[in-house]
Amino acid sequence: MSNFIGIRHEDKYKLERRAPLTPKHVARLVKQKKLDIIVQTSDKRVFSDDEYIQAGAIIADDLKKCSVIFGVKEMPESFFEPEKTYVFFAHVVKGQSHNMAMLRRMMELKCNLIEYEKVVDEQGKRLIFFGRYAGMAGMINSLWALGLRLKELGFNSNLTRLKQAHHYPSLREAKDDISAIGQLIAENGISHELRPFVIGFTGYGNVSQGAQEIIGLLPVKEISPEKLLDLHQRKKLPDNIVYKVIFKEEDLVEHIHNEPFELHDYYANPQNYRSKFEQYIPYLSMLINCVYWDKRYPRLVTKEYLEKLHAKGTPRLTMIGDISCDVEGSIECTLKPTEIDDPIFVYDPETGKIRMGHKGPGMLVMAVDILPAELPRDSSDGFADVLVNFVKPIADADFDEHFDDLDLPKPIKKALILHKGELTPDFKYIEEFLK
Repeated sequence: MSNFIGIRHEDKYKLERRAPLTPKHVARLVKQKKLDIIVQTSDKRVFSDDEYIQAGAIIADDLKKCSVIFGVKEMPESFFEPEKTYVFFAHVVKGQSHNMAMLRRMMELKCNLIEYEKVVDEQGKRLIFFGRYAGMAGMINSLWALGLRLKELGFNSNLTRLKQAHHYPSLREAKDDISAIGQLIAENGISHELRPFVIGFTGYGNVSQGAQEIIGLLPVKEISPEKLLDLHQRKKLPDNIVYKVIFKEEDLVEHIHNEPFELHDYYANPQNYRSKFEQYIPYLSMLINCVYWDKRYPRLVTKEYLEKLHAKGTPRLTMIGDISCDVEGSIECTLKPTEIDDPIFVYDPETGKIRMGHKGPGMLVMAVDILPAELPRDSSDGFADVLVNFVKPIADADFDEHFDDLDLPKPIKKALILHKGELTPDFKYIEEFLK
């Protein structure tokens, strides 16, 4: 088998323009590591074929010569070839039903599968991720959508100057626009009817940090969840401040038997906890959801609560940026993930239905599920900065060795889901989902 390294073009989404390795990183691998790299031609990738040629790569229609292939999103079953190694976001570790057929095919062909999501350090912290860029793109989109919604509700705001994230040539230009709006807020203030303007962030990981990086371009003051409840009682507040509140797990849930909150116990026994987030929702102007969620955990914003909230009149909460984008998950009114070219909808609590766009009664929701793809050049560059360090060891590994003898960096070996078509020890549990 050849030792060519392949970079696949992305075809799962129309507007997916990212690459796992950029021309800059390819040049480093070719010149310093003496690797032969083939890049599958693409007319939509944010980096042109010519950029990769200048970096020393070969451009080809297919990757049949390659023994190791890097991608970003899931690959079609027809793409896999026997005994090759594939590195991508496979989205199978939760037993995702829509990807089990893909996994079965890889097993039949005795493929090796390395999942970016499981490349972690000794503390379990992810090393290769797009999360920060999801947060930044999600925050840009949410501010843009908020401007549209406020205008629809009769408020003039400087946010109407913003564009959706993917319309900016670079992250720098988006940041420049938001910084200019921040200056106008500092100078001219916020409409009296909208004050105090409070943005709540659920979660504090990479995604939340990316979103907060964007909101930090506005004149922001951070307050605690406890102080949020008192904020609206104050008669005199600055008119040119945006308030930020970060909600951690202990702010979001409580023990059903009123026992003290313990983070480890919450993750181990989530069935013993219920949401207490509803007490804060009436005081938020905007909610940015960045938490990890699966069906074991309590929801933070339910359909039932939104129905009660809207029955009292137009709430202060104007829009939800659901960056986590779990369908009917922590934000139950996220009934579907949205596309980059149709990114927002209004959920009507009375009917339980959604209407695409920013008009109509209900709650505006932004729920794009491939947000880093809206900043393709910047997010690819940040992703590849880490991935590039693992390419040579993966290329040099002899995957015919027994799993115990594989010479791979520890974080990569931890992320090896399939070895010669067999589930590795840490991932044997997936057999239950394959049935």
